[in-house]
Order: sequence, then C-alpha cells, then structure tokens
Amino acid sequence: MVTDRIGDFIVRLQNAMLINKREVRVPHSNYLEAIARKLKDLGFLSSVSVEAKEEGSAAKVLIVTLSYNERGDARLHGVKRISKPGRRLYAPHTHAHRVRHGVGARLLSTSAGVLTDAEARKQKVGGEELFEIW
Repeated sequence: MVTDRIGDFIVRLQNAMLINKREVRVPHSNYLEAIARKLKDLGFLSSVSVEAKEEGSAAKVLIVTLSYNERGDARLHGVKRISKPGRRLYAPHTHAHRVRHGVGARLLSTSAGVLTDAEARKQKVGGEELFEIW
C-alpha cells in the first residue's frame, strides 16, 4: 500500500521518462488528477485520461502520457519532492520563487486548488509546497 500518492506519482513519471516510456498508469484520485491536469497545462504531459479498472468495478485508473519534443526527448527532465508525509512544508506566496530560472515550476496545494508558483504569486495565495518539476 502506498502512503505517499504524490511521491509515487512523480517517481513513476520520472522513471517513465528515463526509459522513454510514453504512458503511465496510476490509481485514480481527484487530487492526482488535478496535479496531472496542471502538468498538462505546463507542457510536461500531453494527455490525461481516466478509465475504469474493470467493467463493473468502481476503481478507476489515471492514464497520463508524457510529452516529447520532435527529437524524441522528454520535456520532463527532473522532479524533486519538497513536502513529504512526515514533514509538511508550507510557504506564503512571497516565497514561491521561480524554479531553474523559469524553466521549471513548483506546484503548491492551496485553498484555490493546485497552483504553480507563478499562479500563486499572481493570486497572492500560499500553501503546501508539493514538488518542483523541470
């Protein structure tokens, strides 16, 4: 049983990138779906979909497809988990700085939903720092 769903999700993305795998399947949750949709908006994923695990089953699977450029290189280069289940880290909007000189993004879980660092600064909303992606 996985206790850190976000950590498991981003490690699966990173491992898929390392072996040039196009598609990743993870157990569905609305929170992971919101994170995946934000990563799609940022360009790291090309598609996000949800499908039933089996016919007649209530369990769902989140299917994400990694985005690659014209040379076949993944747009995702690295991920760093910040807030962990044993150590939650929160930051105000003033501390939501740029990642890798603007190439990457930091995702925050806020009262306004899952936001990037730029969106959090713009809306002046702080929250839990989930992870950095570049």
